[in-house]
Amino acid sequence: MSESSTVTGPGKAADSSGMDEFGYAQTLDRSIGKFASFAAGVSYISILTGVFQLFYFGFSTAGPAYAWSWPIVFVGQLMVALCFAELAGRYPVAGSVYNWAKRLSSGTPSWLAGWLLLISSIMALGSVALALQITLPQLWSGFQFVGDGTGPYDFAINGVVLATGMIVISTLINAFGVKLMTKINSIGVFVELIAAVLLVVALFWHVNNGPEVLLDTKGFGEGKPMGFFGVFLIAAMASGYVMYGFDTASSLGEETKDPKKTAPKAILRAVTASFLLGGLLLFGGILAAPDLKDPKLGSPDGGLQHIVLSVLGGPFGKAFLACIVVAVVVCTLAVHAAAIRMMFAMARDNNLPFSRQLSKVDPVRKTPTVAAIVIGVLAVIPLLVNITQPAIFTILSSISIVLIYLSYLLVTAPMLRRRFLKKWPLKDDGTEVGFSLGKWGLPVNILAVVWGAAMTLNLVWPRQEIYNSVPPFEWYFQWGGVIFVVGVIVIGSLLYRLRIRHRTGVLAEHAAVVQSGAASSPSAPAEEDPVAGAPGEAQLQPCPVHHRHHRRAPVLSGAGPARCPYEVQGK
Repeated sequence: MSESSTVTGPGKAADSSGMDEFGYAQTLDRSIGKFASFAAGVSYISILTGVFQLFYFGFSTAGPAYAWSWPIVFVGQLMVALCFAELAGRYPVAGSVYNWAKRLSSGTPSWLAGWLLLISSIMALGSVALALQITLPQLWSGFQFVGDGTGPYDFAINGVVLATGMIVISTLINAFGVKLMTKINSIGVFVELIAAVLLVVALFWHVNNGPEVLLDTKGFGEGKPMGFFGVFLIAAMASGYVMYGFDTASSLGEETKDPKKTAPKAILRAVTASFLLGGLLLFGGILAAPDLKDPKLGSPDGGLQHIVLSVLGGPFGKAFLACIVVAVVVCTLAVHAAAIRMMFAMARDNNLPFSRQLSKVDPVRKTPTVAAIVIGVLAVIPLLVNITQPAIFTILSSISIVLIYLSYLLVTAPMLRRRFLKKWPLKDDGTEVGFSLGKWGLPVNILAVVWGAAMTLNLVWPRQEIYNSVPPFEWYFQWGGVIFVVGVIVIGSLLYRLRIRHRTGVLAEHAAVVQSGAASSPSAPAEEDPVAGAPGEAQLQPCPVHHRHHRRAPVLSGAGPARCPYEVQGK
């Protein structure tokens, strides 16, 4: 029996990594432990990055009551996370969303799930790195390298300079190897969690406002078609922009020890811990604000950072801002790492242009170095737009979140369909399963799909408050979200249907060597088995091209993209 296999029942053997289901060989470094897996999900969500980066937007749109969007978003995203945990308990592989969709639906939707998440991750990488501009100059004025911050483009250009430097550092760390990345990430997350707890205590210690302010709409929404509810939906985006990326724990599954048990727990713990600490920060910050009418609270160069500095002041306030910088750094590392795994996962299936190069794994560091560099370069390109047109970059950043919610839908919706068809969860075939929703699977899955569809519609809706209408581009900016999302989907679909699908298949250097005839586990008895078949009959073997099992003895191809080994023998 190989080290990655366990016998789970009489005559049944299962690969504990889940990779046997896809016909993949182990090429990445399996070294990530439980805390590092949890840290990957926490750092991607990164409450100290997202909450501080977008507090000003939520507060300026709907006032103190916007904070109630946080628990609402959590409940919706928890439904998605539970579905993902069930999938991670069976398939904890790189590029999880893409590979899960591959298991649940047909070629085009599954490819689009990976495509949309890859595009959004590249955009999100630049957006996260740009958050340094909101904190570093407040920490020390010397970080404002361009002008003094009062010029029309000082803020935007300096943000690009800081973000580009951060992406370069992230590229170097991720290219060096997963051990270095996870070590830095774990230390950073530990600092972030400790800082968040201390900051929550400090804010609640300095409460200046009664809890009634959290229910006071303060005139927001007056004169609007939907009143306060309308502006609350807009402000909810500040929470929706933060609480995603928990699938990163599974996307690093091929580099995680005992992934089928570790990844599901890491997903659920990451989203829950982020909800608790993020919610306490939001509510604590509002209650501790010295003056809720201060215009700085709704300004990009103020926000929650301004409250922290006002309440704590001096060295304590600066120390917490430094912790926010640490959070931005590890968040950048995590987003970059997740994007790399998605690119690698699609490339080893020959599902991207230049797949052979993009799927290349460094033989010493056991990490997709080429993909790390390409992701870094691609993330910097959109940042250049921010130099003279920050409004356009804001639109692109907003759209990237829409793409993430859509990619999640391309997993939860087919999963729900298979539940209705009684095809999910899979029947017991002896494969190790690390997490199951049991009888709660159907209602949770329904809520996940409804939530995902509603939030996607809310995010993409052409509002001027989000997609700023700036002359002379009023119409294009306002409808930018719809146009860009449709464009990405159409271009991606055409690329896949006209070119990529005709050559898709696991590249030979990433395909597992499939043995024929004998049982997959030497210790498995030679008796009739629903998986192995009758004695003397070729076992069901994973096809590295069609990603399903065939009952024939395969002959694997040698060089070049793998061909289906069953094409001549029949299927």
